[in-house]
Amino acid sequence: MEPEPNPLFVFPHRHLLGVAGLSPQDIEGLLAAAEDAVALSRQFEKKRVSLRGRTQINLFFENSTRTQSSFEIAGKRLGADVMNMSVGSSSIKKGETVLDTAATLNAMRPDIIVVRHHAAGAVALLAQKVDCSVINAGDGAHEHPTQALLDALTIKRAKGRIEGLVVAICGDVLHSRVARSNIILLNALGARVRVVAPSTLLPAGVERLGVTTYRTMREGLKDADVVMMLRLQLERMDGSYVPSVKEYFAHFGLDAQKLAYAKPDAVVMHPGPMNRGVEIASEVADGPRSLIRDQVEMGVAVRMAVLEALGGRLRNA
Repeated sequence: MEPEPNPLFVFPHRHLLGVAGLSPQDIEGLLAAAEDAVALSRQFEKKRVSLRGRTQINLFFENSTRTQSSFEIAGKRLGADVMNMSVGSSSIKKGETVLDTAATLNAMRPDIIVVRHHAAGAVALLAQKVDCSVINAGDGAHEHPTQALLDALTIKRAKGRIEGLVVAICGDVLHSRVARSNIILLNALGARVRVVAPSTLLPAGVERLGVTTYRTMREGLKDADVVMMLRLQLERMDGSYVPSVKEYFAHFGLDAQKLAYAKPDAVVMHPGPMNRGVEIASEVADGPRSLIRDQVEMGVAVRMAVLEALGGRLRNA
């Protein structure tokens, strides 16, 4: 029997542009809806018709097979008509601006546009120029709200709670929209968040986000319940942030020895794609304490919950 969405949860926002601005109640409502979506996705019949007749456009200015395919599967499971817009072969490569693209897409009367862009703030700008709902699938080093939501769902299912847990976010915090969204969300739900990185990969004033900073894995992972590794984003680095990949792994890559600094039942996460032997050793990534595959499954469920939440607003408009 098809799990029904929670009729009591009403998402009060037109768009999902970031975790900032969401209340703890908004977050918990989306996580509860995602739990229903997990149950649906594990059934033989995975379809629901809550977005039947709606059009969803996935507009990705940056490549991301994982996130784009996750949104596509989520939309189709809810009955939406889903179009993936290939930026590489579009007019954008010919000089069209983001606002030109927004106007063109708006004329097609979509209901939801999912946007990933390399510039922070570009998704919010586009959202001001369209009549439909917009979901931020990652903008520069700013935010990636659905990744933070799926990480929270993964943690909650593994640990039974988020409040009071010690979560260590390790690695390239400076360039990571995943880190920023996770910090905001986990703090909102009562976790104790740490960031662990070399000084060159820590944003100035990161403590203002409500985290404790550490510059060694030994100190940063002590008594941690969750160890969340970040990808070393070499493509965003225009200078020398680390001496070498080999040295980075020696000091900040998660292997069995460093994982032993955390609690014996600590779990390991990574938003993907992983650079094995750079941020994380294969023995840990594929080990019994890894939740990395769970994160992928939760990604589809969370995106279904978000699409359905915004779709509910469309139906009530």
